[in-house]
Amino acid sequence: MTGAFSGSGRNQGLPKVPTPPTGWPIGSYATYQEAHRAVEHLAGNEFPVEEVTIVGVDVMLVERVIGRLSWPKVLGTGALSGAWFGLFVGLLLGLFSTQQASFAPILVGLAAGVVFGLVFAAVGYASTRTRDFASATQLVAGRYDVLAQPRNAERGRDLLAKLAMRPS
Repeated sequence: MTGAFSGSGRNQGLPKVPTPPTGWPIGSYATYQEAHRAVEHLAGNEFPVEEVTIVGVDVMLVERVIGRLSWPKVLGTGALSGAWFGLFVGLLLGLFSTQQASFAPILVGLAAGVVFGLVFAAVGYASTRTRDFASATQLVAGRYDVLAQPRNAERGRDLLAKLAMRPS
């Protein structure tokens, strides 16, 4: 499934500015996966899916708390991520090293990565010290409506009714 920013030539009909969706509702679903399945069903039955829109209704911003933050956890994570990046840089330097079988570039990259990872993690955590937890945010809709253009809405409703009658 392509998105609005996928660069595909098929999306030339997309509006350049945010525009409310058009069409008649032909189905309403509790999850995005169910709405996606409905559109896949329409596509499999030769329905013109380029006239279909999935609309998230009652959109909410959900922040899920992942865990508690502490100095040891922040510094350990920073050192680990810095070590990975430093190892990568060290391996690249080692590939272009003129000395045979020298591990010096790898060790230097690893050490520098750990130091920089510690410093950046400490500065980042100290600047946002008002939060002692890590979280992830996402946009979620209360329901997902599938819309179709009026000329095909009745056929779309019929196809989705047949889908609803099938056992899942």
